[in-house]
Formats: sequence, C-alpha cells, structure tokens
Amino acid sequence: MALPLTLVPSWGAWPTESRMEKLDGKTYHLPKNDGNNTLHGGKKGFDKVLWKVQRLRKGPRPSIQFTYHSRDGEQGFPGVLDVSATYTLSGPGELTLEIKAVPRTKPTPVSLAQHTYWNLAGEASNRSILSNKVTIWAHSITPVDKHLIPTGAIVPVKGTPYDFTKPTVVGKKINDVPGGYDINYVLDRPKSKHWLRRAVRVKDDFSGRVLDLWTNNIGLQFYTSNQIKKIVGKGGAIYRKYAGLALETQAFPDAVDQPNFPSNIYRPGQLYHHVMVYKFSVEK
Repeated sequence: MALPLTLVPSWGAWPTESRMEKLDGKTYHLPKNDGNNTLHGGKKGFDKVLWKVQRLRKGPRPSIQFTYHSRDGEQGFPGVLDVSATYTLSGPGELTLEIKAVPRTKPTPVSLAQHTYWNLAGEASNRSILSNKVTIWAHSITPVDKHLIPTGAIVPVKGTPYDFTKPTVVGKKINDVPGGYDINYVLDRPKSKHWLRRAVRVKDDFSGRVLDLWTNNIGLQFYTSNQIKKIVGKGGAIYRKYAGLALETQAFPDAVDQPNFPSNIYRPGQLYHHVMVYKFSVEK
C-alpha cells in the first residue's frame, strides 16, 4: 500500500533559501541541493543518517522509537538538536507517528516531515495515483515563485485546480497545474475540541482502500511524485511519475524568511511536537 522512501523524517519538507538572514540577526549558510535552495534539510538530511533504536515495545500497542543527536552546524543549521520518532500501531488499522525535538544550545528552525509515498492500489499494481479520490481539509495554499520559494501569500483554493475541499480525482485537473501538484495547504482549524486536525483522505475506488490522515500541524505538502523517473522497488517493481502521493504534514515552508507565516523557530529547551495518525479502512 505504501512506497516508503524515508524511514525517518527529514529536516523540512520543502525548499528554503540557502541563506537564513533573520534568525536573531545572524546569517547562516545552508548547502544548496535543489538549485539555489535547501531541500529536505540539505545534502545529508535526517533520512540519510544513522538513527538509534532507543526503545522497542510489544503488546497490544507495539511501538518502536528512533533517536538522533544532531550536532551544531550540521548541514549549516544552528545548534544541537535531539530528535525522536516513535511509530506505534495505535489501534485497528491505525498507525501513529510522533516526532519530538528539543534544541539544546541555539534557536533553530524545526519542521520534520514524513515523506512516505502512498499508493493504495498496492505493491506492483502498475496503477498510478491519478484515479485516486482526494479530499483535503484546507481552503488555502501558500503559492510559490519561479524558484519554488513561497511568496509569503496565503490564497484561497476556490475556483482553482488546487481545490480538494470535496472528493476530487487527482488526475482531473493535474494538467492545469504546471509540473503537477507540489504545494503546501493551509489546514483548516479543528471544528471540534479534538486536538488533531483532519488533514486529508485518499480513496482508491478500484480496491476500496481508504487512508485518513490526522495531525496537530498546520500545513500539508501535497505532492504527486512528479519528478520520479525510475525507482526499483520490492520484487523488482518499477515506480515512475505519479506512482505515489506524498502527504507531508508540516510547518509552512520557508517560514524562517516569511514574517506572514507562523514561526517555526524553537528556542533551547522548547519542545517541538508533531503527531500524525494514519487510519486505514475499506469502503466498497
């Protein structure tokens, strides 16, 4: 059902400019790995480092926790950062990922995202995600400039190809979006006292499989694997363009340089806490 390309989160799900100038008046230079931008935490993001298995629990709610100690200056980012990612089978057909991080020495931007590619058609199905029906609980997006950096604006999706406020087939208007979908959605506030926001629902009508994603974060990067050319997966299956959907809950991209966006700067001792709940079901 899923093509996971990263087991653990990367530092930032979307490009930021390779120079941060507004962090307590100091300038930090980050490695360029996406044109002039820094994507996924740099050339060696958290998905490319060795994490430690900190805890393994069995029982009715089995879980595994990974931890990583990021040194000051790693990939140009300031300060020491201690991170944990805990995966829990939290209920029938339910997977919870909880990420925590604490800066130890300096203020630093933190936005850790899970970059799994989802295809509910199943492994080696040879079916793309273009026929999937998607609902996103968001009425606005943060548009980007020609360099793929957010402009700082927040614009409504109504009347645009980005409108998924009602169940919509992914491929219906994808040709109206240059390059395919790769945009951050501003998630709606919860309508109840429930502390998690409903982010997105994906349904594969052919199999009846449904994925619902809930989060405590404010943004969702919706990406239709536009740049995938050839990935060899399990059993030699070949995955190409539109093979999967990335549903990355996150802080708003490039928030460190966009005063209009909620800040993602965390101070020493301040807890970053990101929760994602994936619920799987079948509807015929």
